[in-house]
Amino acid sequence: MLRFFALVGLLLLSPSLLAAGQPGYISDKVYLYLHGGPGTQFRILGSVEAGQAISLLGETQGDYTKIIDHKGREGWVETKMVTRKKSFREQLPEVQSELDKTKSELEQALSSSDNNAEQLSQLKSDLSRAQRDLAKASSERDHATSKLANIEKNERFQMWQEGGIIAAIGLLIGVILVYLPRPRRKQKNRW
Repeated sequence: MLRFFALVGLLLLSPSLLAAGQPGYISDKVYLYLHGGPGTQFRILGSVEAGQAISLLGETQGDYTKIIDHKGREGWVETKMVTRKKSFREQLPEVQSELDKTKSELEQALSSSDNNAEQLSQLKSDLSRAQRDLAKASSERDHATSKLANIEKNERFQMWQEGGIIAAIGLLIGVILVYLPRPRRKQKNRW
């Protein structure tokens, strides 16, 4: 019986043990807060920028996943914002490196006198593909950055709006309290 419970316990723990320490990335679309626990009611430890590399610890509770961010801080983020796909922030240097390599190879091919047309054509197609990939990655990064700026702007506007509503309600209550009739005291000479 004890072996059965030990086997069941190992099977339940194994997915989280396999996921611990695996690479992951914060989704490119936003930045998010790193919380001290699995929920928004926990203290904010800092923020993690879009596309930042993280380490997944394999622990999830509700809609939150435990991670270690690029600064070594351990905390919780929303699971829907974590992806195993490489972020554009990580892809961009690779694409740039590939573009530089292809340009270098193209220059070498053009400078050599015994160069054939097929090799030159291949290098040109590699260069154009790398340039398209770089342009696409840059465009998506710019779109994500503008979307992030809009989200921050909307959050600030909502905060000011809620503050204005609270102030208006307080003012209205203050005005009402001033004009409420006060109870009269009985005069001592009356029965």
